[in-house]
Amino acid sequence: MTKVVSKIQDFLKLESAAGLILMLAAALAIAANNTFFSHWYGGLLSTPMAIQVSTLEIAKPLLLWINDGLMAVFFLLVGLEIKREVLEGELSSFDKAVLPMLAAIGGMVGPALIYVALNATDPVSIRGWAIPAATDIAFALGILALLGTRAPVALKIFLLAIAIIDDLGAILIIAMFYTEQLSVQALGLAGLGFAGLVIMNRMGVKRIAPYILVGLFIWVCVLKSGVHATLAGVLTALAIPILPRKETGQSPLHKLEHGLHPWVAYMILPVFAFANAGVDLRGISLDALTGPVPLGIALGLFLGKQLGVFGLTFAAVKSGIARLPSGVSWLQVYGVACLTGVGFTMSLFIGGLAFSSAAELDQVRLGVLMGSIASGLLGYAVLRLAGQEKSKLSEGQTVSATG
Repeated sequence: MTKVVSKIQDFLKLESAAGLILMLAAALAIAANNTFFSHWYGGLLSTPMAIQVSTLEIAKPLLLWINDGLMAVFFLLVGLEIKREVLEGELSSFDKAVLPMLAAIGGMVGPALIYVALNATDPVSIRGWAIPAATDIAFALGILALLGTRAPVALKIFLLAIAIIDDLGAILIIAMFYTEQLSVQALGLAGLGFAGLVIMNRMGVKRIAPYILVGLFIWVCVLKSGVHATLAGVLTALAIPILPRKETGQSPLHKLEHGLHPWVAYMILPVFAFANAGVDLRGISLDALTGPVPLGIALGLFLGKQLGVFGLTFAAVKSGIARLPSGVSWLQVYGVACLTGVGFTMSLFIGGLAFSSAAELDQVRLGVLMGSIASGLLGYAVLRLAGQEKSKLSEGQTVSATG
């Protein structure tokens, strides 16, 4: 048990540091695109890059290599985390999973409803309905880390569980709603690749390299199929064995997750943030800020998330379906509900799938930044206040006991 708690604490520290680096990368992107570096910034992201093997060619600008390629590694890690949590972690039993699961569902439905209410009459902007439904775990835990011991470990684990279920929901949304015209042949080849992964797992293959090689094949097939290529990372993750190898006693899943985590946290996500957060603020008017797309995203993240997460959590606990984590107050739950409105990475990612023009993407970035910043500031203030109240209560109990 001590070993499990230690691993969770290490994970939280890594995610928290990653959140702070993400903030810096986003700030650099905004600065780069609003100064004399803007031409260089845009030129860098549009640099054409191609890989060709015989008649197979993959040609994309650098931005899409980041969003389709590097982010596939991010989704591989997300898939590993989901599989681990479901099989042996915080989502491994109904008692553990029910509260964060309901909270995550509320946190996806609430924002989507607010966005749809503001964009229902526009057949183009309605495509962004899922943008505010996502939570950025690295950013949220980064803010939570600023509170130090004021935020108990149980609260961090609760936020982590919500975010992992939220990621699973985002994966399903991307697969079902953000696909282009499907190539049945490419999709069939991807299916054969996944079947090969499952067969290797059943045969007891515990080396990671064969899974990664087949995963690369699946990535190419999914890329050509019309389904977003990052889902290949999730498919690969589902087949990675979690049982330990006899020779080393180490689980391939745990080994790969541990090895990928620093690369994703300190390189892939900051690179993604730098490539996608560079909103052009020059000439921004009040009308631009209050347009239905940015306003729907901002209000979805800020109001929809906290109402959905806190509302379903409150209903679940009061109805007896679930109970609050030990040592966590309702004010702290509300603070976490606010933090789930920090939707940065996944919201920007879904925004890039929903819209394509520069003007539309700038609206997405504006909405994500407004909603995420407001949610982060309110969540931090509420959790800081909750921590102070708990400290005063503890001091009062100590005085009463000694007096």
